[in-house]
Amino acid sequence: MRYDILTIFPKFFESPFSFGILKKAQEKGLIQINVHDIRDFAPDKHNTVDDSPYGGGSGMVFKPGPLGDAIEFAKADGARSLVILTTPQGERFSDKIARELTEYEQLIIICGRYEGVDERIREIYVDREISIGDYVLSGGEYAASVIIDAVSRLIPGVLGNEASPYDDSFRGGLLEYPQYTRPETYKRKAVPEILLSGNHKEIEKWRRGEGVKRTFFRRPDLLDRASLTVEELKLIRRLRRENPPSFRVYVALVHYPVYNKDLRIVTTAFTNLDVHDISRACRTYGVRVFFLVHPVQEQRVLVERVLRHWTEGPGVLYNPTRNEALALVRIKSSLSEALEEIEKVEDSKPKVVVTDARPGENLTGYSELKERIITGEEPYLILFGTGWGIAKEVMERADYALKPIEGNTDYNHLSVRSAAAVVLDRLLSN
Repeated sequence: MRYDILTIFPKFFESPFSFGILKKAQEKGLIQINVHDIRDFAPDKHNTVDDSPYGGGSGMVFKPGPLGDAIEFAKADGARSLVILTTPQGERFSDKIARELTEYEQLIIICGRYEGVDERIREIYVDREISIGDYVLSGGEYAASVIIDAVSRLIPGVLGNEASPYDDSFRGGLLEYPQYTRPETYKRKAVPEILLSGNHKEIEKWRRGEGVKRTFFRRPDLLDRASLTVEELKLIRRLRRENPPSFRVYVALVHYPVYNKDLRIVTTAFTNLDVHDISRACRTYGVRVFFLVHPVQEQRVLVERVLRHWTEGPGVLYNPTRNEALALVRIKSSLSEALEEIEKVEDSKPKVVVTDARPGENLTGYSELKERIITGEEPYLILFGTGWGIAKEVMERADYALKPIEGNTDYNHLSVRSAAAVVLDRLLSN
């Protein structure tokens, strides 16, 4: 593999590649690293490689001339080459991408700086844009070092033990299992007996299981892409039962005040499907209580009759799982009553989250709110409106308003029970 790095700070790379695995790989001829100073391709005596952006704005932009000439110079004749631009706007670097990059004979890596590069460089030369994370660095030199290290480890012969890259974290979508070495006991902590047994089949099984556990607790998002056996899926279910979520989330289905299709404030009637389906979604994602908010006594009595059938009457034996979900339901005449009950249980007022299919301003994204819910200690009440949405007066008093659910078309008319399932999955799923 040949790497050609385009940078305005060539001395940066004197250290990262001068020791360890990458130094040995160069000495063996397994990889070749060439560093090119973009300033050498500037035509003026001052070696100018940047200029102010057209249209105004802060910062400087890489000029297309010197950078384009540097790329042309670096390209090896007849080689399968790929031009990479390191930029915060690029796709997130991963083990999968590192493997894809090993398919090329040459990687030309442009180390981004300033406010970026002239857009024409992207259009004419760049094949792939890569970011190593959602943060800002002084320059792409750091990213180039990370990319070269990760890709080189996958090249045959670079690592002393050929099995090493396949045992590392992220192989098979899981984090690596715990590692131990001598002594057998350290500060009263002993090495797991299975590792001393000599039974390699059982050791491999133990390691795989520990990798699943570590991924579950540290990076549950990786489990979705991991290839798992039936036994491993059962293990994950057991871990979920033994480690219930610590977040404190409540849900309320609001029947008043809501809009009709003419945007007039109305009271809607409760429906069996909404109660049953949303309660099941709440039970699935770990919601503590599902409030049905309705101001009309007759409607509340009707709901109570339905609930008794499933939680106390014949429905208990007929469908125990439905009983389990509907046991979460509490009936209230107003949102104020629901908020008061939550405050009594939690000793603090919940943060109120509203949902609406209509676009608006100052809306919160799902990833941002999910992080607040999962990592914070405050209770949350998520409101779902029936009819044509929750009234403006309620929306304005909320702490957070979620962005509308957007699909791949301009159609935006989900039922409230479908919208609730989508929202809960985005906010509370692993």
